[in-house]
Amino acid sequence: MKTKAPRKPSSNRVLLENRILRAAEKAFATKGFSGTSMESVAESAGISKQNLIYYFSSKEALYHKVLQVILDLWVEKMVFSDDEDASPKQVIESYIIEKLALSRDYPDASKVFAHEIINGAPVLKDYMVSHLKPQFERDVQLVKRWIEKGLIDPVEPEHLFFTIWASTQTYADFSIQIQLLMGKSKLEADDFDVAAKFLSNFVLKALGAQDA
Repeated sequence: MKTKAPRKPSSNRVLLENRILRAAEKAFATKGFSGTSMESVAESAGISKQNLIYYFSSKEALYHKVLQVILDLWVEKMVFSDDEDASPKQVIESYIIEKLALSRDYPDASKVFAHEIINGAPVLKDYMVSHLKPQFERDVQLVKRWIEKGLIDPVEPEHLFFTIWASTQTYADFSIQIQLLMGKSKLEADDFDVAAKFLSNFVLKALGAQDA
């Protein structure tokens, strides 16, 4: 007897869940976990509290999902290429562009993630170890191979990643500071393009990449 494959959620359900998550991201980013209520998230998402509870049984479950989604995006989007023919320049430029895209498209989720980390990652710690750490270790090994081949100067690979994360995530977590200093009401797509070009050149020159 064949086992039925699990049914995929309908497109309407996916759209509604995404709307709920975007509303929750904004609430958690601006008011924190303790200051956010299920009622306020439901109102922002344009649904009843009862409907919200149908999708997410508690505020804790909703908070966990918001964090899981942004970390999954990190793992999916921020991956060094496995293409052995790709140069450090190609890989690093793509990596920085993808990281800035996350800051641009999910600024509230980025702030929630940052707040979670600042507070010791009580929810995400185990998930980071099981999901983010393996990819991080693979990417570190790739940087070490570049060094062995003489493609970049000797560096501590771990700190290369920490530096890229800090410099790109600031465009989400501290966007208001950047806006004020640049005299802008909001950061536009062009601002992220300029940032990507600057950071890529900055990192590649610091690494002494042959094709920088």
